[in-house]
Amino acid sequence: MTDLGVMMMGITMYVSIAVKLVVALVGLLIMTRLLGKKEISQLTAFDFVSSLMLSELVGNTIYDDNVHLSHLVFALVIWTLLALALEKFIWTVPWISRYATGTPDLLIRDGVIDFKAMKRNNLDFGQLSMLLRENDVFSMREVAYALFETNGSISVLRQKDTESQNNGVSPKKRVCLPESIIENGSINEAALQRLGRDPEWLKQLLQLSGISHHERVLFAEWSDSNGLFYQLK
Repeated sequence: MTDLGVMMMGITMYVSIAVKLVVALVGLLIMTRLLGKKEISQLTAFDFVSSLMLSELVGNTIYDDNVHLSHLVFALVIWTLLALALEKFIWTVPWISRYATGTPDLLIRDGVIDFKAMKRNNLDFGQLSMLLRENDVFSMREVAYALFETNGSISVLRQKDTESQNNGVSPKKRVCLPESIIENGSINEAALQRLGRDPEWLKQLLQLSGISHHERVLFAEWSDSNGLFYQLK
């Protein structure tokens, strides 16, 4: 083979790699948009595993001469369709969503730190304090409830003082964490357990609101301080 032939083969290989990289980048961007993930903070554990699989897929195809561009496009399309199908399936069956994507864990309940929950999530007090500071909370005493989200962030509900109309005093009012008890017609058993309630209590609560079946409810939330909030399908 002549030097010119070797040079042309080298140029062809570089062009092939560049084209595969461009196609992979465009494909990943389209997949991200289709799945509705606009920020890194929105990624779940499944999304993280999916991104690792895609990086492995793209990495193996870019430098393999036996894998053509059409193979890469086919793989990206199939993976996107599988991910979309799983997302839609999880959306229609809420209880599977709670197992597939995980559920937030309560680290602080009514001002009391749950050390078992911290150990369960491999958090120490330094990390907890850092997460609280990211929410502009610099003292544990300011926190009524703290939820460790599935994406690794923390959501904080602060202690509140309400102004009394009598003598201008400001007594401390107990803050209650709302719980999502029905999602898309499905009862959230874990939320009921956290509230210390059972499905029979929920059934009676819905009947008082004129709702005969929980399947009619799109979303329902209960707070010991504010009561029931719901929206029908």
